[in-house]
Amino acid sequence: MNFEAKTELTKALTSDEPLKSLVTGGFHNRYSNDVTKYPRVIITEIQNKDEGFYDNKSQGSALRFQLSIFCNTQTVSNETKIAKQIDNVMKNIEYTCYDSQDLFEEDNEIYHKAMRYRKSIFN
Repeated sequence: MNFEAKTELTKALTSDEPLKSLVTGGFHNRYSNDVTKYPRVIITEIQNKDEGFYDNKSQGSALRFQLSIFCNTQTVSNETKIAKQIDNVMKNIEYTCYDSQDLFEEDNEIYHKAMRYRKSIFN
C-alpha cells in the first residue's frame, strides 16, 4: 500500500493554477462540507493495495482514484475545461484514465462527471 498517494494526488491538483481557477468550489476528500459551492471536485480513493509479490513481499502498489466534478446549471459550461485540465494533471503524475461517465442527478439538478484513474507504483 502507498499511504502518500492521496496526498500527492491532491497536492498536484490543488497546485495547478489553471485548474484551481476553474474549480471555485474547491477540492474535497470524499465529501464537501458546503454543498452549495460549484464547481467542485471530490477525490475518492477506490483502491490502494499491495501487488507484485516476490518472496512474500510486496514489490509495489496498485492505486485507483475517482475524481468527481460537480456542477450546477450556472457552472456546467466549464465542466469540459475542468475535465481536460484534470486529465492533464493526472497524466503528468503518471495516472491513466480507465473510465469516465457523465451523470445527472435529477433530484437536485446537479451535473456529475466521474473520472476514474489508475496507477501502479513499484518499489
